[in-house]
Amino acid sequence: MQQPTDNSSRKKFLFWGAAALASVSALKIFTRANKKKEVGTVRMLTQDGRLVEIDKNRIAVGKKVSDKELQQWIKK
Repeated sequence: MQQPTDNSSRKKFLFWGAAALASVSALKIFTRANKKKEVGTVRMLTQDGRLVEIDKNRIAVGKKVSDKELQQWIKK
């Protein structure tokens, strides 16, 4: 009995599978590296009622204000 020698198609399959995996990984890395931080402004209301525009990168991430604190701030 002779076994079919189909190693070349198996090697091609493994090669193309590895190439596809590597290209997807490289694509993810390069698209993430090319993304720059969004430079934009956000409109915010100050305590004295003025509307100002602030750069997004200058706003610190912090805790959210509760409804009670917001109502007290508005009453001032």
